[in-house]
Amino acid sequence: MNLDQTVAKQNLDKNHSPNLKFKNVDYGDCKWTKGFWADKFKLCEEVMVPYMGEVLCGDIGHALNNFKIAAGEKQGEHKGMFWHDGDFYKFMEAKTYVYGQTKNPNLLEELDEYIGIISRAQEKDGYLQTQIQLRSEVDRYENRKYHEMYNTGHLLISACVHYRITGQRNFLDIAIKHADLLYIIFMPDTKHYGRFGFNQTQIMGLVELYRTVGDRKYLELAEKFINNRGKYKVEHHSTTEGYPIGDMVQERTPLRESNEAVGHAVLALYFYAGAADVYAETGEKALIDALDRLWENVTNKKMYVTGAVGQTHYGASANRDMIEEGFLDAYMMPNMTAYNETCANLCNAMFSYRMLGIHGESKYADIMELVLYNSALSGISVAGKEYFYANPLRMLHNTRDYKAHENVTETPDREPYLSCFCCPPNLVRTIATVSDWAYSLSEDGISVNLYGSNSLDTKLTDGSPFKLSQDTEYPWKGLVKITVEECRKSAIEICLRIPVWVENATLLLNGQDIGIPIISGSYAKIARVWKKGDIITLDMPMTARLVEGHPRIEEVRNQVAVKRGPIVYCIETPDLPPDNSILDVYLNGDSELQVSYHPDFLGGICTLETEVLLRVDKGEGMYRASGRPKFEPYKTRLIPYFAWSNRGQAEMTVFIPIIWNTDSISSKP
Repeated sequence: MNLDQTVAKQNLDKNHSPNLKFKNVDYGDCKWTKGFWADKFKLCEEVMVPYMGEVLCGDIGHALNNFKIAAGEKQGEHKGMFWHDGDFYKFMEAKTYVYGQTKNPNLLEELDEYIGIISRAQEKDGYLQTQIQLRSEVDRYENRKYHEMYNTGHLLISACVHYRITGQRNFLDIAIKHADLLYIIFMPDTKHYGRFGFNQTQIMGLVELYRTVGDRKYLELAEKFINNRGKYKVEHHSTTEGYPIGDMVQERTPLRESNEAVGHAVLALYFYAGAADVYAETGEKALIDALDRLWENVTNKKMYVTGAVGQTHYGASANRDMIEEGFLDAYMMPNMTAYNETCANLCNAMFSYRMLGIHGESKYADIMELVLYNSALSGISVAGKEYFYANPLRMLHNTRDYKAHENVTETPDREPYLSCFCCPPNLVRTIATVSDWAYSLSEDGISVNLYGSNSLDTKLTDGSPFKLSQDTEYPWKGLVKITVEECRKSAIEICLRIPVWVENATLLLNGQDIGIPIISGSYAKIARVWKKGDIITLDMPMTARLVEGHPRIEEVRNQVAVKRGPIVYCIETPDLPPDNSILDVYLNGDSELQVSYHPDFLGGICTLETEVLLRVDKGEGMYRASGRPKFEPYKTRLIPYFAWSNRGQAEMTVFIPIIWNTDSISSKP
């Protein structure tokens, strides 16, 4: 370990945030060994990151070209969205995570090449925004629609990750220089700059920089951006021209007074995540009280069964502010027009991850897991090269004009490149770092947050070494075996998350029931002096079950979704007879859901075989006379929601109407 790596490690160790019950293990301490997440990480390493590099470093994505032009190394103009610099920083972050696991020197060389170009593009005073630098008609921080703060946040985060994993300062020094300029401009109270920080990744980035280098001014600036939201009168101003105001950008209500999630879902959840980071350092009660209220509002009134959020592409808030890609009223949950931007879903998990650290309660890890297995992975194909921006819960042919939107963010099929490219690198960096979420350190030991075969080699909060291995076929099977490989000689507590969906789980230590309470939606805690070779066996039966929505969700009345373990299922037209729509399908409530694992189908999944009923008297017209419906039974299968749209253009639905007591139903008049 070189000097810089030693310094990075010391900074990471000494900066354990004072108001966290659960603290992060160091990146790389947990490695997937086999199974679901090991396969996803391998795909990330071998396909997702290399393919994304081809896109962003070439003439399609053009992101690296923008930096080259700003550095004077290439002729041309800025291409891509105003936030395209941030997309590239997220890609670099994903690549750094892969390097942290594999130590492939080629990855480090490629990162160094990018960093060199970015360094030469940075202006002498630290300013770095190619979408402004390459537009002579636009001044710095002239208008917030140019997303300078969003790019800043991802620059700071990516640079901190790079420093912590590699020990090299070349990227970190760029970030420090940029953040110092930000402090000079935005720390003073001015109305012009006070309304700028609407896309809030800079808050998370500043806290990460504070944690990395220990300079408190970055934390103070992060808090300043929180304090500015809702501070100024909501009105059109020169800095707001061309972009919505009010609830859309979290500026109508100060965060500490907020009770409801409103506006653009990504902007809101990045804001909440940043505020959670600030709370972890300051411990301010008003902040966490607001975040608790907002988490409950999102989770219990505005979140889909897949963990997705952001119900609409266009709409209005309760205050009648125009919003885009965001939250509607409570329980207003359309399926077919659900927007559910991949970034928003990921932000939902990121927010819950931070709340898990603050409170140490398993309900937050339940949401992390729900998102990861469903509304996150639905954003990328099983091949790893095509992407969704929006993630509806129902898809019908010929019901929407997907070319009507300039950015083509809504598509009937996943696309190899989206002109608005924020979601793909966000998802890929998350897949690359899921292992970092699997465990947390507590004052008394360690918690197991996510299940998957892995090895953990870390240090407890007292600095003592701790090793374990986890063996499981989760999420397809609920049996988990954890073996202690090394532990200190005094007692520690190992906490195992019992997911909220679990019923009748068993927990054994070295084959014996030790009487530990197993309560769904909590952590089962085993405190003892551990010996090498101790084995914990947790068996969580995975029974497919039906899930219905709250009675106020009109869109799913008399319909059900199907879940098995953490996986939400759907039905897709490739599994129906030709010329049948998913609107013809009814679940037979009396038919069993039989589990079958297919290692070579859609990347390796469990399907649910069952009998459905296909309505044969379909009728015509918007409203039609109704009589006793006529059905024909059909044997088919349900697939995991994340795996849909991998067999060509298809219709799909998560929620399905259900009919019980089908013995009395006939297909004959």
